[in-house]
Amino acid sequence: MTNGGFLSRSRATLFVDLFKSPAHNLGMKSNAIRTSIDLPRDLHRRVHEAAARKGCSARKLILAGIERAVEEAKVSRPSRRLSLDQPLIRPAGRRISITNDETYELIELP
Repeated sequence: MTNGGFLSRSRATLFVDLFKSPAHNLGMKSNAIRTSIDLPRDLHRRVHEAAARKGCSARKLILAGIERAVEEAKVSRPSRRLSLDQPLIRPAGRRISITNDETYELIELP
């Protein structure tokens, strides 16, 4: 358990992420995930210039761009439903006009 409010050494290791520096989590929100991407130098410079022109951080500008791209990529529902009255695939060959009653007379069902 604890010794005077401190976690024991074996217990404290459960909360340490060996792949991150101790300062890594200080500036991050608890529901955020840190990721990295490789940008060409010219694009990196242009991102920072655009952020400065807008008066915001490059992070905020990049997040807004990602949000916009994700919203555009959402699958939209069709504005109207498909009409199933007409066949979706045109029939090949001659048409056969037969009613359900005539079908049941021709086919012996169990």
